[in-house]
Parts: sequence; C-alpha cells; structure tokens
Amino acid sequence: MAQISYLTRIQFDFGALTLLPGELAGISIMRPLIVADKGVVAAGLVERARATLPADMSAPVYDGTPENPTEAAVLDALKLFREHGCDGLIGLGGGSALDLAKAVRLLATHPGPLAQYAMIEGGVARIGPNLAPMIALPTTAGTGSEVGRGALITLADGRKLGVVSPHLIPDVAICDPELTLGLPRMVTAGTGMDAIAHCIETFCSPVVNPPAEAIALDGLARARRHIERAVADGSDREARWHMMMAAMEGAMAFQKGLGAVHAMSHPLGGIQSPRLHHGTLNAVVLPAVLRFNRDHLGDKPARMAQAMGLAAGGDVADAIAALNARLGLPAGLRAMGVTQDILPAMAEQAVKDHCNGTNPRPAAVADYLALFQAAMG
Repeated sequence: MAQISYLTRIQFDFGALTLLPGELAGISIMRPLIVADKGVVAAGLVERARATLPADMSAPVYDGTPENPTEAAVLDALKLFREHGCDGLIGLGGGSALDLAKAVRLLATHPGPLAQYAMIEGGVARIGPNLAPMIALPTTAGTGSEVGRGALITLADGRKLGVVSPHLIPDVAICDPELTLGLPRMVTAGTGMDAIAHCIETFCSPVVNPPAEAIALDGLARARRHIERAVADGSDREARWHMMMAAMEGAMAFQKGLGAVHAMSHPLGGIQSPRLHHGTLNAVVLPAVLRFNRDHLGDKPARMAQAMGLAAGGDVADAIAALNARLGLPAGLRAMGVTQDILPAMAEQAVKDHCNGTNPRPAAVADYLALFQAAMG
C-alpha cells in the first residue's frame, strides 16, 4: 500500500526571511535557540536573522555545528538550549545545521541516548510528536533538510546514522534564496549536485509514490537547467531561486527512500580524516550507481534523460559524470583523499545503511565494494 504525505508549512521567495517573527509567534516560540555554524555567522546571516526579531526576544546562538554533525555537538547545543530556557529552535545554515537542530529538538523532549532513535536501530517508532518546535532556514540549495524527515548524525561510536521520523520535519520552512547569494563556487557545485542526487535517487526508488516521482523529476529538470549558471555567477537570482526549489523538491520526495548513492556516502561522511563533503560524495559516486542500477529501472532512465534535456538515447550516468567535470568537482573518491584500505569497511557499513533497502537493485557487500572501486577514479 502506498503512503503519501505532504509535508509542512513552507514560505518560499526572496525576502521570506522577514516572515520569521510571525512564523515564530505562530508556533509559540518565544525563546529560540539559533543553531548555525561559524561560516554562517561569519557571513553575517545569523545577524540578519536576529535583526528581524523583536528587540526583547532572547535568541542565543550555537555556532559549533561541524561539517558532518556529531552526537557531541548535539549534546553541546542541547546544553545551551536548556541553560537559556529555550522553547524552540531556528536551524540556520546548510544541512548539517538543520540536522543538528532536529536532533536537539528530539532530545529536548525525549531521553537519550541518541543512538536508540536511529532508523536501523528501530528508532522510528520511539519518536513521538512531542518535539520542541522548530523553524528551518536553509542557506544552501542542496540537502532539502528544511522539509526532510531525517537527521544524519555521526554518533560517538563513529557510525553515521539516520534518525528518521515524520515528526522531525520542521514545523515551518522559510526558504529565502537571498541567503544563498554569497555561497562560494564549489559549495554551490557540491550542494547543487546533492540536490540532483536526491531527485535521481528518490525517482529511481521502487517505492510506489507517483506524486513524489513527479516532484523529483521537476526538481531534476530545474537543477540541470540552472546549476551551471549558479556556479558560474553566484549572483544570478533566477538560478539561485530555481536551485533552492530543486533542493526542496528533492527532499519532498524523500518519502520514497534513497538508494546506494547515500548508502555509500553516509559511511564515507563518518570518517574523521579526510573530512568529506556529503553533496560532493553523492556527485562522485552517482554515475557508478546509475550504471549498476540501469537494468532495474524500466523506462526511468529515458524519463530522466528527457528531464535533463539529453538527446534521444542519451546516457544519464555519462551526462552526470560530464556535468561533474564541468563544475570542477573531483573525478573520483581517490581525488578526495579516500584510500583503498578503508573500502572493505565502507562496503560493510553501506549494506547496513537505511538507504540500502530502497535501492532499485539489491546490493550485497561485494556489490558495494565493486561500486566503491568504480567510484575511486
């Protein structure tokens, strides 16, 4: 039986940031904790958000979000939340800050440890609706975490796991493309390819959900038309608008599940050295996974090729590899600093990842090891 749900309250357009005070009041947040990272603070985006708030509203800031959010950072932010008597959260940043804020809203009302809420530990049923309220303000166009039901957290034991529940979807998403205009070129490329990977993987998932597939295809088409423009000219407002919409659409389709791309990027994102960018990892492994899945996708490759504007018979995997190259992304995992010796452990973890179950072609450890080798470059 198909289960279809959409989703949360979304304010979307240039200038949407000014709606923050009213949205806070609408969900009864009087003392928000702002969860961000040091880059977002340095870019002035936290102060821009705070400038919209009433003068008498206390809004402490946690800016210690690492590139791949950790359980330790969640606990640090939770401590600040409690010390200041906060009653809700504003997640401000890329996917890492938004995911960390989701984990804080969970532990603000649910007992620890965090690991018990991981999807692969049976945690979905343990997450109730009584979470601290949250508003998500994305500053990148990639993860779509502002409308996503999951948070990826690297636990103290080194595992990078998904904490997943419909209750984790932020109460309000404020999507203001203005906040992405200052993104550096390569961050724009990596996050933009993250959005493309989400659209492709959710579309390819065998779970039945035609509305989600239609949204994913629309997001893929938007991103393919606008990602190179956004990377070439970060001030291109039209391109930034469409990339933020594509990122949101990719995450709106998450209810179909993802696949082997994310089953591979999640364990790689959990290693301590080198620290690897999630969206760039997805871009680099996506062509190999598309080739692995090709014969299990029916007419979907042709439909994706059409959405991407490819010529009849065009190969989606080859087109993604060529797009990566034009964007200046690494040619393979080796170029990102990944070494051969860690691949067997990565393959073992990929099989256990919650995204493996919705890959269109069943994949065992040996398959993942071959996929990692193919993606090394």
